[in-house]
Amino acid sequence: MFSTVLVANRGEIAVRVIRTLRELGIESVAVYSDADAGARHVREADVAVRIGPAPARESYLNIAAVVAAAVATGAQAVHPGYGFLSENAAFAAACAEAGIVFVGPPVHAVEVMGDKITARRAVAAAGVPVVPGRDDPAMTDADLVDAAAQIGYPVLLKPSAGGGGKGMRVATDAAQLQTEIAGARREAASAFGDDTLFVERFVDRPRHIEVQVLADAHGTTVHLGERECSLQRRHQKVVEEAPSVLLSPGTRERIGAAAVATAASVGYVGAGTVEFLVAAANPEEFFFLEMNTRLQVEHPVTELVTGIDLVAEQLRLAAGEPLGYTQADIRLTGHAVEARVYAEDAARGFLPTGGRVLRLDEPSGQAVRVDSGLRLGATVGSTYDPMLAKIIAYGPDRDTALDRLDRALARTCVLGVTTNIGFLRALLDHPDTRAGRLDTGLIERDLDDLVAAAPGAADLPAVYALARLLELTPDTAFVDPWDVPSGWRPGEHSSLHWSITAAGLAGPVEVGVRGTPADALVAVDGGEPIPAAVEWAGTTGGGEPGSRLSTGGELVVTLAGRTRRWRAVADGATLWLGADGGAWPVSEHRRRSAAATVEAGGEARSPMPGTVIAVHATAGDEVAVGAPLVVVEAMKMEHTVGAPVAGVVKDVLVGIGEQVTLDAVLAVVDPAPAGT
Repeated sequence: MFSTVLVANRGEIAVRVIRTLRELGIESVAVYSDADAGARHVREADVAVRIGPAPARESYLNIAAVVAAAVATGAQAVHPGYGFLSENAAFAAACAEAGIVFVGPPVHAVEVMGDKITARRAVAAAGVPVVPGRDDPAMTDADLVDAAAQIGYPVLLKPSAGGGGKGMRVATDAAQLQTEIAGARREAASAFGDDTLFVERFVDRPRHIEVQVLADAHGTTVHLGERECSLQRRHQKVVEEAPSVLLSPGTRERIGAAAVATAASVGYVGAGTVEFLVAAANPEEFFFLEMNTRLQVEHPVTELVTGIDLVAEQLRLAAGEPLGYTQADIRLTGHAVEARVYAEDAARGFLPTGGRVLRLDEPSGQAVRVDSGLRLGATVGSTYDPMLAKIIAYGPDRDTALDRLDRALARTCVLGVTTNIGFLRALLDHPDTRAGRLDTGLIERDLDDLVAAAPGAADLPAVYALARLLELTPDTAFVDPWDVPSGWRPGEHSSLHWSITAAGLAGPVEVGVRGTPADALVAVDGGEPIPAAVEWAGTTGGGEPGSRLSTGGELVVTLAGRTRRWRAVADGATLWLGADGGAWPVSEHRRRSAAATVEAGGEARSPMPGTVIAVHATAGDEVAVGAPLVVVEAMKMEHTVGAPVAGVVKDVLVGIGEQVTLDAVLAVVDPAPAGT
């Protein structure tokens, strides 16, 4: 076994690999970019080496820098994690040239399976069924359109390189296909350095089933059962589980055999995953999708139901050891479910978010596992993938695992960065999720209902008012006693009064509070005042006004006889509040004049922090509502910002390559006069 291993990755997967290295007594070497100098994986490794500036192409994708770090630290092997260089044949070859073991399959297997077109042809030759499509190399845009017409719409565009759903686009007709081709090529080139595309028939309501395989260099290949990965948004997985409730024992055996045949077709060695599409209406039929020649994000669910540490197995196999067991020795016990925590806003179409982690609570327990790259005080930027952590739960059966995962998510709190935790809880509670009626389009179909069902913000205004009351001194100047919500009776003692905005609230909300923290009345939007109380959990408080909110803590809040705990921390003028897995930044609101509102209507703002990668308009252009103005990229995702109103472009305020913040004004459109 190796004595020193370099982990060529970042975030939660780097932390997870380092954990196994520590358990095996192997020295771990981390690499980091300037953006990750204070990251958790850097702090947990035995040694950490800077490899370049923030852009991935100059650091985590810089083969020479990563190999040089391995050589300088005496690492005998490199574990690539997933993403970045994990499926890069040139990187595997560079490691071999430097005398370093690449913890992954042979270069030939990476080359064949790393190109989806070559992979389709290889597995088809081995007798594994593939989705009908056309995979001629180097197809032009016109070739893709012709192929789609032959296959029949709807079709799915797919990059030949890479994975993770990047660059995949669905088109329902030729006009839409023309538009999607350009975006798919641009995204594929940005993510993988290769804009080659091919096209397949789009399988309606498919289920995404994948099979974990392990192969040694001595001729033994086994599979560790399947994972259900059908709950996806933008072709990227959100919730995964093992095993799948869809497969019969006979289909499980056949799909496992197909996965083993796929691995054998390229002389595979190591851990890999063979992905299949299974028609929900005909679960006996499955099609090869792709093979990932690396560890998968969702590998923990397989580890929990098999009891096998896949990272440890990868290291053993890379060191040339035999598996030591056969297919007959593999047993699947119980059920495991994983939820991915992303820095994204589900209510805004899963757009990436960012910020500094002001408060962090992660769950624990015998049946709960957390793989996380988060730490308190860390900054989540727009440079890398938005996945922050994974929460995994195990149970003797599926219902128990789902219940445990939901409770674990309810105990998870990230303040300072908007995440999808509340959305995940709503997804787990969806009747189709509970019943196992899954397909890759479920989230998109029911997105509005899922967003609305996430742990709500109904008590948010009242909790905000109580938190502010808790931090105010008795002699704080009150507002005019007549300027209060209608629920208060004129002539009584004056109240404190705010107008606030927050995600989950339908516009500005008026809120007032009167009394002391231990005995208060709160009125929301003119409603009748309700009895309330608040205190800091585990302390009597004290200190200067505002001091506790600035450092954060837990509030014990009672509203109308119901008590629950909230987390709270202030960030400048914004107060972050969290409960039951939900988290909201709350700000005091000042009304704009009608004229200001009309003027703002012509501002095209960035929906996320990121980098401008395309500008489609210039000053003086006449544009219709929704006409593309600027394209912003963040965390490997593109978003086209359209004209908010019809009119003439007054100014474009950004250029290609410029970094922009959330809600930054990108362009201004003078509205067309009424009646034109």
